[in-house]
Amino acid sequence: METRTRIRPDGRVSPTDRVRGSPLARVTLIGYGDFANPDCSDTYRTVQAIEKKLGSRLRYVFRCFPEAAKFAGAERAAEAAEAAGSQGRFWEMHDRLFESVGGDDARLEKHAQDLDLDVDRFLREMRAHVHLARIRARRSAAVRRGVCRTPAFFINAIRYESSFGLTTLLPAVQAAAGELQRGERRDSSGAVAARRLERRRISRQERPSPPY
Repeated sequence: METRTRIRPDGRVSPTDRVRGSPLARVTLIGYGDFANPDCSDTYRTVQAIEKKLGSRLRYVFRCFPEAAKFAGAERAAEAAEAAGSQGRFWEMHDRLFESVGGDDARLEKHAQDLDLDVDRFLREMRAHVHLARIRARRSAAVRRGVCRTPAFFINAIRYESSFGLTTLLPAVQAAAGELQRGERRDSSGAVAARRLERRRISRQERPSPPY
């Protein structure tokens, strides 16, 4: 079953978000993920394929949503990503964490070394939990917006909940970009997702778009 809800107005993309792509892109895809969740590792690869397909037409925003009660090391991995981000290497650490799910602090330190980070600074921030309060605050904000598990996606401020495979998520993103052609044949679940999102997009054209 597929449902969609709007992001609340406070769900706009902010200067502190982790963003790939131009604010002028036709589609903004916001993903909530947990580096320790194998399902998020799978959707990471799906998003990579979508980014490659749409190129400059897509802006991707990733928000850490560690599920510490379910996955060991979830918060530590999120802290590592943010510690790398404080040195301008968030996306490189993001990719490493999803390509090598799991591991202890020693593995996180090895990632920092491999990315040529200032390892002493990285370790100081990890020991002091410099980024943890902000990670938890953002997670709480996401819960208030209706996010309760990962992975979770919003396409142009509309909640997307269906299967997260490429054959389903890609058509929905393409529909938001207005790129699906009438009569184009697709996997049935992807086609349904795309048609519903397209109808929602058309119905919103008469209303001001919410900020995001």
